Amino acid sequence: MNHDDNEPHVHSFWRRPAGMALATAALIAGFYMLREHWGHVLGYWPYLLLLACPLMHLMHGHGHGGHGRHPHTPGRTQDDKQ
Repeated sequence: MNHDDNEPHVHSFWRRPAGMALATAALIAGFYMLREHWGHVLGYWPYLLLLACPLMHLMHGHGHGGHGRHPHTPGRTQDDKQ
């Protein structure tokens, strides 16, 4: 990959001041919505927790990350694992 040092680096929307202000306002609004409707949300938390698992896999895209990348332990062979 060739990256020219002369190209100006463009920050994503969320790194700009307007994006940070929008994210901050969304967090504050989310906090007050959650605070006002905590009784309703409390009944759904087990489902939200279960929904978080596949969403995390979609966000990160690599699943459990790191399977098969562990160094081989010295002194153990494939025959020892049986």
